[in-house]
Amino acid sequence: MTTLAAALPGGDPHALQRMLARAERRKKLRAFALTLPLLLFLMLTFLVPIAALLGRAVENPEVASALPRTVAALDRWDRKDAPAPEAYAALVADLGSLPDSSDAGAVARRLNTETAGARSLVMGAYRALPLAGTPPDIKAKLLELDARWGEAKYWQAIAKNGSRWTPDYLLAAIDLRRDAAGHVERMPEDQRAFARILGRTFEISAIVTVCCLILGYPLAYWLSTLSARKANVLMILVLVPFWTSILVRVAAWIVLLQSQGLVNRGLMGLGLIDHPLALLFNRIGVIIAMTHILLPFMILPLYSVMKSVPPTYLRAAVSLGSPPLAAFFRVYVPQTYPGIGAGALLVFILSIGYYVTPALLGGADDQMLSYYVAQYTNVNINWGMACALGAVLLAATLVLYAVYRRIVKSELSLG
Repeated sequence: MTTLAAALPGGDPHALQRMLARAERRKKLRAFALTLPLLLFLMLTFLVPIAALLGRAVENPEVASALPRTVAALDRWDRKDAPAPEAYAALVADLGSLPDSSDAGAVARRLNTETAGARSLVMGAYRALPLAGTPPDIKAKLLELDARWGEAKYWQAIAKNGSRWTPDYLLAAIDLRRDAAGHVERMPEDQRAFARILGRTFEISAIVTVCCLILGYPLAYWLSTLSARKANVLMILVLVPFWTSILVRVAAWIVLLQSQGLVNRGLMGLGLIDHPLALLFNRIGVIIAMTHILLPFMILPLYSVMKSVPPTYLRAAVSLGSPPLAAFFRVYVPQTYPGIGAGALLVFILSIGYYVTPALLGGADDQMLSYYVAQYTNVNINWGMACALGAVLLAATLVLYAVYRRIVKSELSLG
């Protein structure tokens, strides 16, 4: 050791440690450099869109950007009666400074989501411009144009949306809202929809998960007992759905499940039913198609875990006097819990985000939350509400994953 230290630069006995540390740092930097492209790809395609979604769910730029003078004039308003004439003059000035009618339309749509009738009210005032005169004169002209400008609820909508950031979208996604004073309250009974839709989404996802588990567990067990050659051949059949478009598979189920489809004809030919069953545009068709599409995601985790379970455990339990069925459930099944948990979590998370299958095979009461995300994005052009609903789905997914991790950690600690 003394000879080695003497051979180092300057004869420093700690020089070897520093050289080893530098070599280790270079090794880590090279490893990081190799993974950097993947990290950048994930950031650009996954993290940045999620951050944009969460930001848009609380962003409320339409009124704040288009009506800054009006918002400032309403700061001191008590939000009870109609505001002062200066607010009317500020509104006319703001509308007159908008570049084109599309900006006024954006403001009108946003206010209309708060108060019905605001769209026609704002667009009517915009088309009547210019309106000149003193603030009292402008107020009189607006009231003459439409008497609804004297109602406080439309001005409350403007004042409520005067901030660029708002919790309104997220509150609406869980059936809450802010009143005119800004206090959070539950929506009226006839306006509560998203809590029920979220519950329906979880219900359908849970049923599909259970169906996939019931069908996938015996199939995965059978595959795990075959030889490697036979299992590989049959695994190709399990993976075939991955190579087929979801739209194609849904269209195939439409053909199979219709009144004169193969399923109904087969059941009637066997004498099991007298008339065709209603299997399309209802919950049954949605569950059947989603189970078919998601079944491979259950089989693969189960199969990977089952292949790692030694078959000698089951034979040993039987040889010790345990009935085969009891040995299977007491010895074999507990060792496949990780596969059950991973498969169930994967299928459930994929299910809660499904859109195409319920939209094509389900009825009005079978649409899941993702359907309304698409509705607000493509039809209502309300991206804030669409992003808020997406954020609810994301939060549900993260909660499920956290619960799964907690269960896995508790099982490992007990083991």
